[in-house]
Amino acid sequence: MPICEIDPWRTQYFESAACPDDIFIPTEDSDAWTWNPRHRWVYDKLAVAASQGLDAAPHGVAPAGYPVFSKPIYNLKGMGVGSRVLRSAADYAAAYRPGHMWSTLLEGDHISSDIAIVDGEPRWWRHASGLASGDGTFDHWEVHAGARPAVEEWCGAWCRRHLAGYTGMVNLETIGGRIIEVHLRFADQWPDLYGEGWVEALVRLYAAGEWRFDDSQRRAGYSVVLFAPHGPHYRHPPAALQREIASLPGVSSLQITFHEAIAPDRHAMPPGGFRVAIINCWDRDAGNAARERLRAHFEGARA
Repeated sequence: MPICEIDPWRTQYFESAACPDDIFIPTEDSDAWTWNPRHRWVYDKLAVAASQGLDAAPHGVAPAGYPVFSKPIYNLKGMGVGSRVLRSAADYAAAYRPGHMWSTLLEGDHISSDIAIVDGEPRWWRHASGLASGDGTFDHWEVHAGARPAVEEWCGAWCRRHLAGYTGMVNLETIGGRIIEVHLRFADQWPDLYGEGWVEALVRLYAAGEWRFDDSQRRAGYSVVLFAPHGPHYRHPPAALQREIASLPGVSSLQITFHEAIAPDRHAMPPGGFRVAIINCWDRDAGNAARERLRAHFEGARA
């Protein structure tokens, strides 16, 4: 399966897709960084901030004013690890870390955008927004059916200026229409919500350098997330329960998003919780109901 997915809970989206053996499609930033030497600079968040004229500097250069947002300059594991708002000089002193940076604290909608790029030119967009629930966690993401003109205008110009020569998927995270992170991959959390034929179009993009996808039937979807408290060593739900939840009306797929055999503290997780499951669905009420059934399992299955 040359769609290179290391998370076993996400191989379900790609295992039946035909893909040439010599084509490698990344879903991990580590692979994307390795396979795209010309454009790997986009993983430098300080460089991305500077490319947009945002106020930013590495730790060691104190901000002129507060609040600012602090995070690692590089973080290929994601999940908001090490990120926080700094509201004062005392916060800055306490948070100081080598290899971290601060930048303008942006306001506005936090959007994740997947873009199909051909030689730096955006050919397809899909946007999702998350409802934050604190300390780097999200209650759910909505995969929108509609366009985001402000994001597409700013980010489209940025892609044409900085990604010439690149063909493939790009995921941009934006706040208030400004880019906070760039990933040379797509968001593999919800490809089933993009519609029938999307994975085949993805393969064609990398294999032939062209984008062809009938997106006329797109509709909104939801990715409902279950976080549990840090600390316990959780167990996977029984296979029968997983099948039951995945087959509920309005539910598209279920992901159990941790490695049972790996210690909890070896997973990259945000400060606010340990992510145990994701329910992709077309009906958010159905997703919420499925989440509560899973929550009951995990509350009773702590080691």
